[in-house]
Amino acid sequence: MTAHRYEVTARHERFSGAVFSVVTDEVTMPGGRTAARDYVRHVGAVGVVPLHDDGSVTMVRQYRHAVGRYLWELPAGLVDQAGEDLADTARRELAEEVDLVAGRLDVLVDMDTSPGFSNERIRVFLARELTEVPVERRHERRDEEADMAVRRFALDEAVGMVLAGEITNAACVAGLLAAARARDAGWAALRPADAPLPG
Repeated sequence: MTAHRYEVTARHERFSGAVFSVVTDEVTMPGGRTAARDYVRHVGAVGVVPLHDDGSVTMVRQYRHAVGRYLWELPAGLVDQAGEDLADTARRELAEEVDLVAGRLDVLVDMDTSPGFSNERIRVFLARELTEVPVERRHERRDEEADMAVRRFALDEAVGMVLAGEITNAACVAGLLAAARARDAGWAALRPADAPLPG
């Protein structure tokens, strides 16, 4: 079976902001007609599962206004610095959000978070061989980050929180489940930190 090539014949930007824009594309459909598709164009993001030598993971509890509540999440952030490598973005976020430096970084999982309405893609890394950022070099957290709690959980406890519905952030769910599976498989399925993105 030959896949149809969906071509964009026109694009109309409805909103433009620092993190995302909203656009309407006119797209060719099988059979020749054209249809309008609205979606969010996102800068992309990374997440990090910081796995300590004792098998625990560090997570953050952060207020998310869109859902109006606090969520347990991985250290994560936007790919919003021009020319910054994804692995470097992950290292930066790890240091800024939980004061950790990774001696080893591998790719756990890549996600298209909500492909029905957004092109947001998140790469989740596994960070190991962790050390602490010296106190005098730590990042000053502001806004929601100033209210952020940082806590360590045993990886299996965190997986249990996912299955109990206590962790609902998509990148955190995927990252924790992928980390547990990768651990159980002896880390054989991990990809290098510079592995190309799919697609």
